[in-house]
Amino acid sequence: MSTDERDAREVPGETREKREKAASPEPSGVDLARVALKAAREQARARGDAAQQKKQARRGGGLRSGARADGRDPMALGAAINRLLNERGWEAPAAVGGVMGRWPEIVGEDIGKHCVPERYDEDAYELVVRCDSTAWATNLRLLAPTLVARLNQDLGHGTVRLIKVLGPGGPVRRYGPLRAPGSTGPGDTYG
Repeated sequence: MSTDERDAREVPGETREKREKAASPEPSGVDLARVALKAAREQARARGDAAQQKKQARRGGGLRSGARADGRDPMALGAAINRLLNERGWEAPAAVGGVMGRWPEIVGEDIGKHCVPERYDEDAYELVVRCDSTAWATNLRLLAPTLVARLNQDLGHGTVRLIKVLGPGGPVRRYGPLRAPGSTGPGDTYG
């Protein structure tokens, strides 16, 4: 009898898989033992690999690098720093930090002597600059749009939207018994 004839005489509720299971013999005790031994060997190998990795980690070796390049391979310092900047999203603050280091080159010697960048507000895209006199603060306020354009040309469009110019800080105000009422003290002449 061919398989086509057998399929034609199918018993209701019986599938082909059930018929094939019924046709194949049940595994004997020796076959079951082989399957169990194979599973036990695989589990032991997995436990041994895990134990070996733990032992290497305790020794300080950690995972070893293979013949091919992967993320654990050593890299140049500049590449590692660039990777860190990209992962953390610090590109703009790092670029502005570079501008702060090159401030006299960007704005010129005269302005660089009298005006110093203090901080960069990343949320407001604002660069805060302190000047040593009110005259230089006024001058820098007039030059601010030009400086913003120059900084954005160097750093990328929209990195700096506003330059906040601060005048010189006055001396520390001491409050004491010899103060005139209503006086702001030496701060009257600054800013």
